[in-house]
Amino acid sequence: MTGQYQGAVRYLGPAALSAASLVLLLATDRSLPLPGGRVAEVQPVAATASQGKRSPAPPRTVLPDSARRRSQLPKRSFTGRGFDACTAPPLETMRVWRTTSPYGAVGIYTSGTQRGCDQPRLTADWVRQVREMGWELVPTHVGLQAPCSSVRTKPHRIDPARAVEQGQDEAAEAVSGLRELGLGEGSPVYLDIEAYAPGDPVCSQAVVEFTIGWTQALHAAGYHSGFYSSANSGVADLVGAAQAGAYPLPDVIWYAHWDGRAVTDGQGALPEELWVGHQRIHQYRGGGAETYGGAALNVDRDQLDGLVALGAPPAADRRPGRS
Repeated sequence: MTGQYQGAVRYLGPAALSAASLVLLLATDRSLPLPGGRVAEVQPVAATASQGKRSPAPPRTVLPDSARRRSQLPKRSFTGRGFDACTAPPLETMRVWRTTSPYGAVGIYTSGTQRGCDQPRLTADWVRQVREMGWELVPTHVGLQAPCSSVRTKPHRIDPARAVEQGQDEAAEAVSGLRELGLGEGSPVYLDIEAYAPGDPVCSQAVVEFTIGWTQALHAAGYHSGFYSSANSGVADLVGAAQAGAYPLPDVIWYAHWDGRAVTDGQGALPEELWVGHQRIHQYRGGGAETYGGAALNVDRDQLDGLVALGAPPAADRRPGRS
């Protein structure tokens, strides 16, 4: 590497990767793909005397990730309205709502140690029957939360010193959850990071690094990465990370902004060049009771233009070693 790169780059890969890997990555691929097809240019700049007096830029975390493998994964997109409920609803309610409600997708909490509700009905058979009814599924994982989170019901926090590793560990747990429910490769799973107070750089960086580790591990396992958070905290921090050239970032953003508008235009939270092309979900209204066909549920409301789950291939179609 010659010269000095604009901004610090924090490269956190597996222990087996040497420092030479970083040199090769930056020297041979200065165009890093970002969500929506945008490219971040890592530009070398000459060192000057004045640079030594400037405050250091926040670290830009870059992990190895195979864009080619990710582009070859199967995917399924859905555009329309959806809802998410704390616990998977009864099958009869799902059957009634499928024909009487305006919704075509449902968020399900497939894994995570900090899920808010038990999931006594959420089984592979439930998933199979609901998909046969025509529902699209939005798998969600609720694990460690931001270090500065004030959500008392989710007390376990990301350790800033181990954020990437912890994100990778959570991804492995999420993949197990998908497979247990019969959801196949290419499915997304959305990391649920509840709202936290913005403005804490250590907290923000921990969330970004956790999400990058999560994304890298999901891609390696053959799944798409999703991310859910408030437009003002987690999503804002990921936008900043994308603009700084952090990599890899989630394939789909699910942003909570309760303005009652069933649209995915970002409302200023997402720049128009980021996460475009079926890469957005907007949670536009929080919990509230709705009744269709005589069946009532308390739900959050979403507008989707993003990735949804795929079923596992029939056993006869599975390649050796695929579960």
